Amino acid sequence: MHKTIVLAIAAVSLALPAGAAETLDETPRIAVMSAFAPEWVALQEALSDRVDHTLNGITFATGAIEGKPVVLFLTGVSMVNAAMTSQLAINHFNIESIVFSGIAGGVDPSRHIGDVIVPAQWGQYLDVILAREVDGDFVPPPFLEAPHPNFGMIFPQNVTVARDGAEPEDRFWFPVDAELLAVAETVAVELDLSDCVPENQCLTHDPGIFVGGNGVSGAAFVDNAAFREYAFETFEAEVLDMESAAVAHVAYANDVPFIAFRSLSDLAGGGEGENEMGTFMGLASANSAAVVKAFLAALP
Repeated sequence: MHKTIVLAIAAVSLALPAGAAETLDETPRIAVMSAFAPEWVALQEALSDRVDHTLNGITFATGAIEGKPVVLFLTGVSMVNAAMTSQLAINHFNIESIVFSGIAGGVDPSRHIGDVIVPAQWGQYLDVILAREVDGDFVPPPFLEAPHPNFGMIFPQNVTVARDGAEPEDRFWFPVDAELLAVAETVAVELDLSDCVPENQCLTHDPGIFVGGNGVSGAAFVDNAAFREYAFETFEAEVLDMESAAVAHVAYANDVPFIAFRSLSDLAGGGEGENEMGTFMGLASANSAAVVKAFLAALP
């Protein structure tokens, strides 16, 4: 009798689709995500009609921001955390698009702390070969491609992406959705951003919103002037962080529109003196959240 029951359960399990997942909320929603607490707090303040769901210990809060149905959640810092939580949201909610709001390090010398950057594409610049040194030069293995200039022993690679109905492809850049980017451009000309923190430490310039260009992400906190310069010269990056390109990768693989808003909390080693993230991460989080709220309000 017990054997029959076990076989019946096994048969039912085999009949289910391999990727089947419970949908926790049927409402079409925009996934609005952040990496860590200050960003998450700034967005929660704008959330109405909140209902919480928990998956793998992560809180997914459904509700509305600026009248748009959203599911709001915290990814945690790191490429792996960002990819994992993005896929969880896609699997368990009816996700129409993905919006990332957070802080980052500035790479482009013409950008400043407090600015909000909205790149048109994202690359994973620390998916790399660590090459051996041969006669004073760093040389990657001959059986691996090294399509990008190196920084010492570090040779960035492209990544292989699998998508439903398509052959796996190698790529570096993951595009932001063109329609979402167009909405961001309309918001950029209308909004004023904060330039002082509560302790009355103020920026020496008025922060702005810059739409377009390149962003890069990798599993490292960068506070090094030489590496910052390399990232700017090699990838023409305006900004670098530790999550956005991973989310862009997941969104691309699932054919979900994606956009990321990143406000500069520091200059990734390019500023005078010590890193200023500790001083300006609250201001940067608030600026990014303000632009995201205006963006959501402007969506059709």
